[in-house]
Amino acid sequence: MLCAEIGEMEGGRLSRALLSAYSRMMAEIVYKICSEQLWQEAKRQGHFDGAAIDLADGFIHFSTASQVRETAAKHFSGQHDLVLVAVPAKQLGPALKWEVSRGGALFPHLYASLDLSVVLWTRPLPLDDHDTHIFPADLP
Repeated sequence: MLCAEIGEMEGGRLSRALLSAYSRMMAEIVYKICSEQLWQEAKRQGHFDGAAIDLADGFIHFSTASQVRETAAKHFSGQHDLVLVAVPAKQLGPALKWEVSRGGALFPHLYASLDLSVVLWTRPLPLDDHDTHIFPADLP
């Protein structure tokens, strides 16, 4: 977990700046993009175990608001019938790890099934005329 790793780097004590940064990350909403079909299956089961890539990697890939558009462009380009799922990071508890990924940025990875009771909202992720995903206007 990031806190443990930072704590080890700081001689077992977290600096105020690092604690503040970690607290801000945990206060964020994290986002998952998946197919409508997978999401409907998750709703029937009451939990989401992840898409094929999540199952292969051993964790559910999430993105922050500042990362999710690039995630859509890179991994879901031109794909129809997608949904955007919003989850408060703090609701995911210690199973949510912030790990270095694309471009050295910290990405949220969930090492557990997603309990649908913690989902804030789910919205369609349609494509425009140029096959670019249209995100909700209120997404930061």
